[in-house]
Amino acid sequence: MLFYYFMLILGAIFVIGAVFAFIVMKGDRDYSFSNVGKSLGSFLVGVLLLAVTLPSLKYVVLKEYDVVSGKCVIEMTSSGRSSEADFDMLDTDEIFSFRDIPDLDAYGKAIPYYCKVTVTKDHMVEISYKIYDVKTRKLIVTSK
Repeated sequence: MLFYYFMLILGAIFVIGAVFAFIVMKGDRDYSFSNVGKSLGSFLVGVLLLAVTLPSLKYVVLKEYDVVSGKCVIEMTSSGRSSEADFDMLDTDEIFSFRDIPDLDAYGKAIPYYCKVTVTKDHMVEISYKIYDVKTRKLIVTSK
């Protein structure tokens, strides 16, 4: 969730900064290729970040969430200090990613779990997860 807000704020900063740079260039009448290229690049990156984050903003602000549940397999990848887990929901063929998930006893394609993943209504932003034992439905790990 923190990553979502980071992308949203960064996109807004890039767009506002690029517009400000274009205004300064017009006032100074300094249209060098370098200045125009940097400002245009910043503007395009900002628009891209906003295009990715703004469609889900309504659901995040209004806290309109869906819960996707069913059998899942969890693929863990770690690089350096952080680890990332991909929840592959077998019933719906959706994949959700979470960062800094605690270690499980076993994970991978051979070990199924029962998962409940809370996401926005458009299924673009992951909110939280709960991992249960597939047979006993005993709660193993939760994000909150």
